[in-house]
Amino acid sequence: MSLPARISLLVVAFVAVVAIGAFVVLHYFLGGPPVEDYSSGVTPNTGAVVHVVLQEDPQNTVSTHPDWVSYFVQNPTTKAWVHTTLFKVPAGSRIDMTIYGFDGCTPLRNNLWGQVTGTIGGVEYVNGKAVSQINSWSGCNVGHTFSIPGINLNVPMATPSNPNANLCGTSPCSPATTPKSDYKVMTFSFNSPHATGTYFWQCRVPCGGGFVTGFGGPMQTLGFMTGNMEVVS
Repeated sequence: MSLPARISLLVVAFVAVVAIGAFVVLHYFLGGPPVEDYSSGVTPNTGAVVHVVLQEDPQNTVSTHPDWVSYFVQNPTTKAWVHTTLFKVPAGSRIDMTIYGFDGCTPLRNNLWGQVTGTIGGVEYVNGKAVSQINSWSGCNVGHTFSIPGINLNVPMATPSNPNANLCGTSPCSPATTPKSDYKVMTFSFNSPHATGTYFWQCRVPCGGGFVTGFGGPMQTLGFMTGNMEVVS
């Protein structure tokens, strides 16, 4: 092989390596869903109360996977709904969660995930009523869960009271314009760890339709049914 040909080959190989490196950086380090910051202006480890708001929808119309179920996080400043499952809270604080449940039911594979664990008082409030468990085997009444294994938090998401509920077709869904019988409001509180770090959370319901055992697709993808709670000081 001539010298010019070797130089050309090396240049092509170098460009390919740079391109691959840029792809990795952009898609795995700089890309991905945004992080909603609930820690700004809050002094950590003081027991301060922080309000975090999410919703779970039967689909999403803001991504390339419109048939995937998805969570959304509300921006604490603008109150806009953001297609992400990443949020940041201060360490050593009381986290008051509100989650709007717009999706229908998917029976739990294990009724253990219908139990409320890790919350203050051991309960969640479904439309204002305190419950410690939602039995998904007595009826199709659990849509998803919000679970953080690292702090033993598990909260089942109830489904609409109306068996003929019209699930919203455009996401993010709107509590203001949706009949109250077509969604549920779950509220609960827990204490964020004093130890900083990233705490993985996920829905425990096999809601990845079209994937083996229902645990693929949105169930394993950040920005849909799995996310991170970043605890900072």
